Amino acid sequence: MIRFSTLLTRATAAIMLGSMLLLAGCHFGGVKDKAAVASMEKKFDMTIKAYKSGQFVVDGAVLSAIDTGSHFAYLKDQGKLPKTVLLVPSDKSKVRKQHLQYLARMQLDYGFKAYYDDGGTLKEINPVTTKARALQDTRAPVKMDEHMKGKDAAGHGFDPSQQQ
Repeated sequence: MIRFSTLLTRATAAIMLGSMLLLAGCHFGGVKDKAAVASMEKKFDMTIKAYKSGQFVVDGAVLSAIDTGSHFAYLKDQGKLPKTVLLVPSDKSKVRKQHLQYLARMQLDYGFKAYYDDGGTLKEINPVTTKARALQDTRAPVKMDEHMKGKDAAGHGFDPSQQQ
C-alpha cells in the first residue's frame, strides 16, 4: 500500500478547495439575473420586447412604433389598457434609447407606467428625462424624383385624354 506524506495530502486538499472556490466565484450570479428577469415579467400587465430599428414585439408580432401605439389605442377602446408595461430586450436587439423614447411617448398618450430591464435591474421610464419622441413608422414613404412626376412607369408622359 502506498502512503502519501502529510504535507502532500494537505497541499492537494488545499489546491482542490481553492479551485472549487475559484469556480464558484466565476459562476456567482450568472443564472440569478435571468431568473430575476423572468420573475419580474409576471408582475406586469403586459411585457413587450425591443426589436430592430425601433420596432417592438407585441404578443409575438413585430410592430413599428406607430402600430404599437395603435395597439394600445385599441386596448384603450376595449377597456383592456394595461396599467404597467415592461420592456425587455429580445433575441435580436437590446433595449435602445429609441425604444425608450417611443415607449415614453406611448406612456404620455395612454397613461400607463412603463418600466424597462437594464441589465437585470428594473428602471421606470420617465417621459421628461427620456425626451419622448413622436411615433414613427419604420419605413418612410418613398418620395418620387422631380424628373419622374407626370410620367408613367415606362417613363412616358401621362396624358389623361388618351385614357378610355
